[in-house]
Amino acid sequence: MTSRFTFGPSTDRLGSAIEASPPRYALTHCTFYTGWSVLQNHALVIEGSRILDLVPEAQLPSDLLQLNGQGWTAAPGFIDLQLNGCGGVMFNDAITADTLDTMHRTNLQSGTTSFLPTLITTTDQAMDDAMALMTEYRRQQPYQVLGLHLEGPYLNPGRGGIHDRASIRSADRTMITRIAQAGPEVVRLVTLAPEVVKPEYIRQLAKAGIVVSAGHSESSFEEALAGFGAGVSMVTHLFNAMSAWQGRSPGLVGAAFSQAHVYAGVIADGHHVHYGSVSLAHHIKQDHLVLVTDATPPVGTALESFVIGGQEVFYRDGKCVSADGTLGGAALTLMAAVENCVRHAGIPLAEALRMATLYPARALRIDHSLGMLSAGHQANITLFDTDTFTVNGVIDQGVLAWSRTGLQ
Repeated sequence: MTSRFTFGPSTDRLGSAIEASPPRYALTHCTFYTGWSVLQNHALVIEGSRILDLVPEAQLPSDLLQLNGQGWTAAPGFIDLQLNGCGGVMFNDAITADTLDTMHRTNLQSGTTSFLPTLITTTDQAMDDAMALMTEYRRQQPYQVLGLHLEGPYLNPGRGGIHDRASIRSADRTMITRIAQAGPEVVRLVTLAPEVVKPEYIRQLAKAGIVVSAGHSESSFEEALAGFGAGVSMVTHLFNAMSAWQGRSPGLVGAAFSQAHVYAGVIADGHHVHYGSVSLAHHIKQDHLVLVTDATPPVGTALESFVIGGQEVFYRDGKCVSADGTLGGAALTLMAAVENCVRHAGIPLAEALRMATLYPARALRIDHSLGMLSAGHQANITLFDTDTFTVNGVIDQGVLAWSRTGLQ
């Protein structure tokens, strides 16, 4: 008779995880969205932190432990490439391991298992502190925090958004070299305005393996193409804080649409981008459109205001705005973004899930270990209800790290 087991205390409280990895077991009774296929009557065999196999349930050994997924949908753990803060904390405000821990615990409630803590425009000292923290933190947690996203400070002041204008500055060789030397294991992504950064600096970062993304930019179509030629391979929060696509001036948006190999992050919250634009962007970019949250401290809390870029931002009616009406990040989760794509942008569920899993993993060139339910990949799995888009459980590196209802 097949035995069942519970990994540890199941509770609505954050942090309900066991201390040790479980033995080999099978996740059963789920609809699996693997990244390529949708499978039923199958089981995901997990050993330690990795997926061992995906097999028909009928082929499971009778003595193998099982975790009953209760008919829910199982998808790869979500990957967020742009996360300023959540759970009441802001990475810029406290560049500490405790901040990263809080962000990860909060993320688990909405199905995100891996993320890039995003440091927006700040001082060189703060950037150095963040790189030092990342070097140490990732020695213990290489799959939870994937590296830094430095959003700024090398931006176009005219497209600064909520960023501190006084701290936006020109790129200098010394700091660019330190970032490049840190490499992609520490700094995974850098957002800059290609029209204000020397092509040689872009090439230096890209050659080091760092993903360079164009954002907060007033670049012309031609300047954007030159940036792509120098090594820019992504654009940050498509449509927001960038030169628009117009008939006689295609701008950065048009340039991104013209280059099939360029990835684009999009904030699908209905406030930053019209859902019609999300649908159009997906039609053009296909498997190079990536969901991001651009989340801020209110996510997972009851906060009504916070400070970002030196300005107070108010959380009202689902969006974050400063006193002058400038959007200051988002109050979005990737689960909500997936739901919005399905319900409002007409994107099929399987594709919306890839936009939060496989495509961001590809953009970072880490799809060999994350972004799919496949043998050899990390056992990061989000279990949710497709009727309500409610996350009911999250397996993080093989461990049931968060459960809403008590899986067993």
